[in-house]
Amino acid sequence: MNLEWMGYAAAVCTASSFIPQAIHTLKTKDTRAISLSMYIIFNLGIMFWLGYGLYLNDLAIILANAVTGMFSLTVLIAKLKNDVWNKRSAE
Repeated sequence: MNLEWMGYAAAVCTASSFIPQAIHTLKTKDTRAISLSMYIIFNLGIMFWLGYGLYLNDLAIILANAVTGMFSLTVLIAKLKNDVWNKRSAE
């Protein structure tokens, strides 16, 4: 039985789970409740998964992590901009 569809279903679920957070963060610009260390570690993990998917030439892993990385990186950049870079410019 070919269960490759499960990989693609997992990719859609994983990637789409970050869309609401990314949209909310971009709309409100409020990142106070977001953990900077969690998003740094998570994005690092996504990059490793993407590299692993490229190594295996596994399209489901590649797509899941490329798309998830885009949304998660958007949130991380907003967090860095709002909480780190803006603090420096205010000083």
